[in-house]
Amino acid sequence: MEPILDVTRRLHNGHPTWPGDTPINYRLTGRIQDGDAVNVGEIKFSLHSGTHVDAPWHYQDDGLRLHEIDLSVYIGPALVVDATGAERLEPRLLDGLDLHGVSKVLFKSGQPNDWTSFPARWPVVDPSLPPFLAARGITLLGTDGPSADSLDSKDLPGHKALAGADVLILESLALEGVEPGRYRLVCLPLNLRDADGAPARVILEPLGV
Repeated sequence: MEPILDVTRRLHNGHPTWPGDTPINYRLTGRIQDGDAVNVGEIKFSLHSGTHVDAPWHYQDDGLRLHEIDLSVYIGPALVVDATGAERLEPRLLDGLDLHGVSKVLFKSGQPNDWTSFPARWPVVDPSLPPFLAARGITLLGTDGPSADSLDSKDLPGHKALAGADVLILESLALEGVEPGRYRLVCLPLNLRDADGAPARVILEPLGV
């Protein structure tokens, strides 16, 4: 039996977050050793911490909110693509690759699974890519970078191109050590109502890599 690959970044206090975003803070509010019946914790963080999905409402005021997205978008056959060294995620990265039967494409650019600091640069989504993917039945783009756009982008051309093509986004994947090839993707965002996104647990099941 092929191993299941967990491609989710592990969250913890001090985990690097987008500059200015809510830092991750986990703490215990009850402890057995202090006389409480159970150990129980609480957590405060941005919905875009670590591995997460963006709902279109995150970047479009009339976009879908998280609970309005069909979960099937996040489950199904996926292709992991080697984008090491690329400055932009663009159609040429898929030259010669068989996209038949694939509905999700995940780009592995070489980001480490454990960040010691928040990255300053990563490959961004070229506006030509989303319509290229949509024309081939791709409904989800994943990346090991923290965003479809650059750190200083204000107009968000990658996000807007994805919205225009009805391609959803899965960001900050932990793909270090994952071989390019075909997998079954299972991505389960927190079931939040009216949210702009959510952290997700994401696994890949190899399909004859």
